[in-house]
Amino acid sequence: MTLHIPFDNSYARLPGAFYTKLKPATVAQPTLIAFNEALAGELGITGADDPRLAPVFAGNVLPEGADPLAQIYAGHQFGGFSPQLGDGRAHLLGEVVDQSGIRRDIQLKGSGPTPYSRRGDGRAWLGPVLREYVVSESMHALGVPTTRALAAVRTGEDILRERPLPGAVLTRVAQSHIRVGTFQLFSSRGQYDDLQTLYDYTVARHYPGVKSPDELLARVCERQAALVAQWLSLGFIHGVMNTDNCTLSGETIDYGPCAFMDRYDPNQVFSSIDRYGRYAYSAQPDIIVWNMAQLATALVPLMPDADDGVKVFTEIVHGMADLLRAEWLKRFGAKIGLADPQPGDAALIGELLELMHKSQADFTNTFRALLEDDAREQFTDRAAFDGWEARWRERIKDERDPEGLMRRSNPAFIPRNHRVEQMIAAAVEGDDRYFHHLNAVLARPYEDQPEAEELRHPPTEDEIVPATFCGT
Repeated sequence: MTLHIPFDNSYARLPGAFYTKLKPATVAQPTLIAFNEALAGELGITGADDPRLAPVFAGNVLPEGADPLAQIYAGHQFGGFSPQLGDGRAHLLGEVVDQSGIRRDIQLKGSGPTPYSRRGDGRAWLGPVLREYVVSESMHALGVPTTRALAAVRTGEDILRERPLPGAVLTRVAQSHIRVGTFQLFSSRGQYDDLQTLYDYTVARHYPGVKSPDELLARVCERQAALVAQWLSLGFIHGVMNTDNCTLSGETIDYGPCAFMDRYDPNQVFSSIDRYGRYAYSAQPDIIVWNMAQLATALVPLMPDADDGVKVFTEIVHGMADLLRAEWLKRFGAKIGLADPQPGDAALIGELLELMHKSQADFTNTFRALLEDDAREQFTDRAAFDGWEARWRERIKDERDPEGLMRRSNPAFIPRNHRVEQMIAAAVEGDDRYFHHLNAVLARPYEDQPEAEELRHPPTEDEIVPATFCGT
């Protein structure tokens, strides 16, 4: 059956200032690593048995209806503004409207240079491609708004990083790739007609019914507060929360130096380029507020009165602190079995986290162990935990189904850093079995899977991954 992707490419119909149209670069010998048939079904894609899958998702063959382009945007990177960034190694093939009526982008990553490559080769090596595939699909299974992975392909070519490494291409699916940095580009350049066009397009695509820039800002703030609270509740550290990695759709995007914590440490940093902890685990709420302030600044030219706009936007951004506290309490309350946590429960949750920090307890396993009645083993000060546990059990005694809520809120399985690195090392040697095994287990993160118990184990001292990398 011939591959069919039902493209309807609205972004390509925007003015030329939004992108550069160009084809992906071809590769030597594409071979398919994975094709996400379930996601393809959601997108209305047919022809999964087409032998051209690898050439299509490597960029060698353009499917009918594709209109490839590289998007342009700006952004703050680690606090410094870059007036022009853009897709330096990605091509948006086009869009589809999925089975739920949601418009989704289909983008190739690692598909060759563009005008925005900034002296890069536009390629990706196998490790970051497989990392993003595994982690983004795991995040989806965990219930977190995220980009998805449709396919991964080896290119049959080596690319030069610190040494020659096997090349690969990822096919990423997103509700859109509109970023805070997209708004910053047009606002900073004084291209206010294009800024208005972007605003109108974003509202129509993601927030139908929104009537004004301040209402759009408020809605984006709500989505971002909910998203970051979910990250925190899972011990997830994004690693590069630059404004060009912050979407207007409220999806998690860019799985470069991301990581899930093993031992709980609020100051944990993994990203090798985050030298000062700007994007540490506990810093993420402050950073998303900062990012929303940059979006607000970019939207000011669209307000009828700039001074009034600044006042309204400032109030909205300052209100994010309350949004984040409420979302954090909801997520962490659920983790300890509270369906309707009250403000006073924050102290109970905070006390548990402090005990976990002092004991260097495993974040994921400790919360899961509360279900299994062996959480005490995670703590060095077991008397202190016993006191906390007594207060907790008193608090949840009248809850309707605390165990069910906790089981739905505390995964047994996450993509632990050392397991991801082991998977990549095997794949570099040509063995993809561990990649497929990891994906299969992580697709059911809240289920007990005794046959995969080894994937729940924290790393031994010699397996700890101290730093993660962008992979560009």
